[in-house]
Amino acid sequence: MTAFAHDSALASAGRFLGRHWPRVFFISAALLLPCFWHRHIQAGDLGSHLYNAWLAQLIEKGQAPGLYLATQFSNVLFDISLSHLANIFGFWIAEKVAVSACVLIFFWGVFAFISAVADEPQWILMPCIATLAYGYAFNMGFMNYYLSLGLAAFCLSLVWPVTTWEGKEADCIIAALILVLAWVAHPIGALWALATIAYVAAHNFIAGWRKLAVPAAAVVALLIFRWYLHHRPELAADWNSGLPFWQSNGADQLMVYGDRYATLAWVALAFGIIVLLLELVRNLRNADWWRGLALPVELYLLAFFAVATFPENFRVSMYAAWIGLLVSRLTAICAILGLVVLGRANLREWTIAGFVAIGTVYFVFLGIDTRALSDLEAAAEAAVATLPAETRIIPTLCADPDWRVEFVSHVADRACIRRCFVYSNYEPSSKQFRVRVKPNATFIVTDNAEDADDMQGGGYEIDKRDLPVTQLYQCDPTDWTKLCLHDLKEGESTGNLGYPRH
Repeated sequence: MTAFAHDSALASAGRFLGRHWPRVFFISAALLLPCFWHRHIQAGDLGSHLYNAWLAQLIEKGQAPGLYLATQFSNVLFDISLSHLANIFGFWIAEKVAVSACVLIFFWGVFAFISAVADEPQWILMPCIATLAYGYAFNMGFMNYYLSLGLAAFCLSLVWPVTTWEGKEADCIIAALILVLAWVAHPIGALWALATIAYVAAHNFIAGWRKLAVPAAAVVALLIFRWYLHHRPELAADWNSGLPFWQSNGADQLMVYGDRYATLAWVALAFGIIVLLLELVRNLRNADWWRGLALPVELYLLAFFAVATFPENFRVSMYAAWIGLLVSRLTAICAILGLVVLGRANLREWTIAGFVAIGTVYFVFLGIDTRALSDLEAAAEAAVATLPAETRIIPTLCADPDWRVEFVSHVADRACIRRCFVYSNYEPSSKQFRVRVKPNATFIVTDNAEDADDMQGGGYEIDKRDLPVTQLYQCDPTDWTKLCLHDLKEGESTGNLGYPRH
């Protein structure tokens, strides 16, 4: 019986750890190296999470007029954990510990899910999982979403294959608790787990040709959802993700900082298809192999279809903040399910050499580009250190035009901790996070979500009530990591200085 046999997932996991704990320990240690190769972890929105954790401290001390902490039960797990860690250890250690925990949960959760479906540990795919762990979702700093996917994967590994839960009551209880945590982290991870459980349960319950009704119903539901969004103009659904839909297949999670990542993503996709085709040829007459592969392929194709039908951006009402980069996030689920397909295909051991080569090139690229971001943050720290305490700033920093990861302005957020206030901070006015701003309370941050977006996007004209405020911008056309400060005046646009918007 394999380490991931389905008598009890918890018992199988215990045997697995007892047998392989030295390997698990050293793999985990190696996996965390990118979290420590620079002074700060460079991951887009992470700087905003840290800055708002500092604001939460000020709110609790009564030192943040106009701001308050809202009670919410989703999209907060990472932020709450970060705040508690920062209260105990300080922000530098809190950042390293919280993000490292997220990386380990994501990596081992995906590994457990893939291995549960394959019925054996999938060591061969570890380079692929490690690369995905530091893919687009991580580099954009979507930490609550990223954490929710890892927890959802753990949940699915406990209840797979959703045929019978008799004798697995403990697994189901633990899975339910993990599912609650996934929801507290972010709704998408929890909804993915629930949808997968329901889909597989229906698939296994229905016999014969009637099984076709399950994917058909899913496709119809997705098409109805798309039709609904098209006919509700107040939702302002935007269908342009920047990539053609056929390119949003999961491999795009490797497309982060420039064109060379796109080339590498295509190489990774091509290699995965080739090794899968080789197994297909080898198992042409193996009916068990085909039966085992059918459901994972079906789940992947449905996820890919969902990505093709969902909008990239929309909002729940005309005046609500945007729910953005939805498709770009969801392709991480396509990537996970693509690896599930490869795991179930029982790849031969030689394929690990190709996965290691692709992963090595990816991490070399990542180290180079995050070094540039680290230099940008050092420049931001040096600039804001010259400002009087509690100065309000608007950072208008742009990424390299070839980069897909655009959230570079948040290096200024982290630089401002204990030094200054980011007036264009989008979280409080969006009302999607626990730190929020009261109406007309603009001492620390603007109270308008659209204004916050326009400020950092370079399309905002300074009003009298915004003053005094200082702009942090890129002032050297030959070096985008060199930053300068400028005291903004009434009527001045935040797009007048710095790199051109793109």
